[in-house]
This record gives sequence, C-alpha cells and structure tokens, in this order.
Amino acid sequence: MKKFLDLGLQPLANKYLTKKDLKDKKKEQFYHLEVGFDNKTKLVSILNKVPSQKMFDNSYPYRSSMSKTMTASFKKLSKKIIKDYKPKLVLEIGSNDGSLIKNFNKKNVICVEPCKNLAVITKNKGYKTYDDYWDMKLAKKIKLKHKNVDLIYSANTLSHIANLDSVFKSISYILSNEGVLIIEDPSLLECLKRVAYDQFYNEHIYVFSLLGIKNIIKKYNLEVFKIEKLKTHGGSIRYFIKKKTNSKIKIHISVKNHLKDELKYKMNKFNTYIKFRNKVKKSKKKLINIFDKIKKNKRKIIGYGSTAKSVTILNYCKIKSETLDYFVDTTPNKTKKYMPGTHIYINKYNKNLLNEVDYIFLGAWNFKEEIFKKEKKFIKRGGKFITHIPTPKII
Repeated sequence: MKKFLDLGLQPLANKYLTKKDLKDKKKEQFYHLEVGFDNKTKLVSILNKVPSQKMFDNSYPYRSSMSKTMTASFKKLSKKIIKDYKPKLVLEIGSNDGSLIKNFNKKNVICVEPCKNLAVITKNKGYKTYDDYWDMKLAKKIKLKHKNVDLIYSANTLSHIANLDSVFKSISYILSNEGVLIIEDPSLLECLKRVAYDQFYNEHIYVFSLLGIKNIIKKYNLEVFKIEKLKTHGGSIRYFIKKKTNSKIKIHISVKNHLKDELKYKMNKFNTYIKFRNKVKKSKKKLINIFDKIKKNKRKIIGYGSTAKSVTILNYCKIKSETLDYFVDTTPNKTKKYMPGTHIYINKYNKNLLNEVDYIFLGAWNFKEEIFKKEKKFIKRGGKFITHIPTPKII
C-alpha cells in the first residue's frame, strides 16, 4: 500500500463530546489519517486503521432513519429485491436502526448490527438480531440455525471492516448457490472527480472502486453481475454480486461500462491519486480563504449537519469555533455535544436559529437538495451556503 494523501491528525469521527469530556483530554483519541493505493488489488484505504471496538460501540450516533433520502432509497430497493429475487431469507450486515429491513416480513429477515444501541431497536421491533461483528464465526453460527441465505444486503458497512478476505469468505460460505449479495458504498470514482476527500475518515477504511471489488471477491467464487449508480452519500455504487458457478444470472452491460469509466479515469494508476492529492491541497486553501473573508466582514457562519465527513474537513483545515459559531443537527445523539477535535458546539436544529445567521457551511453536503428544499426561507431572505464540493464556493 503506497501513501498518496496525508490529512493530518484526526479525532475519531463519530465520537461527539460532552462538556465533561472537554475537561478530560484522555476522552479524545487522535490518529494519523493517511490514505494509500494498493497497485496489486487496486484498493484504496486508510493506512492507520482504528480497531472496530473503538468506533462501533454502544453509543454510535448515526441513524439512517433520520434522512428522508436514505429511507426513500431503502424503500425503493426493498420493492426491487422482493420483485426481482423473491428471497426466502434476507440477511442485512450493518442493519443500523432497521430502515431497510422494516420493508420485509419479520420472519424472513436476519439483522447483524454490532452497535448495541442500534441493535436493540430492531430487536424490540421483533426482528432476529445478532449484536456482533461480521466474521466467519458469526456466519457459521447463523448458518447452523438458519441454513443458507438467499439474499445478503449491506449498505455503507463492508468498507468499515479492515479484513475484507474474512468478510467475503464468510459471505460466500453462507450465501446459497443461487443467492445474491448486494452492497453499496461511496464511489471512489465520484470521490476523485468531486475532490471529496471528506470520504476518508477512521470508519471509511476503504473507498471502493469496481476494480478493487472485482479483485478481492474473485478468490471466493464471487463476481459482480450488475452495478447501479446512486446519489446517496455524495455518489455511491450499488454492486450486485453472485457466485461464479451461478450461470442463471448473466453479466449486465453496466459492469463493462463502469469498468471502462474507471480505466478511462486511470484509476489503476498511482499518478491519478497524486493528482487528487494536489487538488485536495488547493481545495483546503480555497475553503480557508472563503471563511477568512467572511469573518473579516464580521458575518456569522454556522454548520449544518455535524457529519463524520465534516470532522475530516474541519480538522484538516483547522476551522474551529472562532470561525464557525456552532452546528445545527437533528440527530439526538449529537445535539448538545461538541464536534470531535474542533470542539464546535452542536445545537438541536431549530428554524429560528437560522434567522440570526448569514452563512451556512454544508457539513451534510451530500443532502444538499434536501436541505435547500427545507430552508427556502433562509435562501429567500438572502442567506448563503458554503460548500467545498466539488470546489469551495458560496452558493
């Protein structure tokens, strides 16, 4: 793995701090965020991996049900899965608060969610839930009780697991011969095109490309037979995967087309990632300049959406509470706490708070369209948004 990007010392992205935590320096852990490219597998990953137990514990804040965009996407996908594959048994790895599986019959679903504060939600709703990390040991436990699984789904989870060999070996073990695996994660191609370097943080151990996925799964009798491009999380890819021995499902043209796009962008070449690094440095300077000019004019800036992505941006650009007054957020586990590293306060979202604001930094830039619809009043009175994707600017 060869390093191409250094984003400096970063805190654990989803570890939001209480006022009490701020007084205890031991409460906050930092790691060196460096990103590399493996020429053999074509995988892109962070180099200093944080143990899963430190990231995914009993206080994990992200709730997929809090986003209308995500719940709508899951509902649409569920209908498609039922229509196209008619699975008798569905397994979701990283089920979060059950936003996807709520669209299926409880008898036909198994949830895997290591964060116990989230696992208890699906348990209480009557879904069979394993509050453990996905590996071969858990796969064997599930297979012993439920036999093979017809469909496995995982959104924004497999990229969080360091040992991909263990992941796909155990998936191949439990997936039926005619079964389908569907995974979706942020697209590396979109990340490079948009200079979305905030896709890199401690939980995103990998940002996947089709090139990388193909190389890692072929060892386990698996192959991609179709891909879909999604708008979620700032540009994602949904990979449809089957066993190579399953000749009933043919390879869709979308696989060939997307592979062609990745090779056209030279994602198999290290120099592409060096060019990306140079764009990141320029983006940092431009964003800092925008903030500096606004503050010189004594205007008020707040953040909208205290996301894990924004933790990377703020700490890399060293933007603190002297520049950004506070964040607003709707997620209960984040509000009335402080941003990791920068210690910017997070207010509970309230429309009235926006009345005293001149500029809003889009921490949740990937939900820009949803936010713009919601904040028409702010826009109408002349309020402006600051974004850093694909280039820092005021909109």
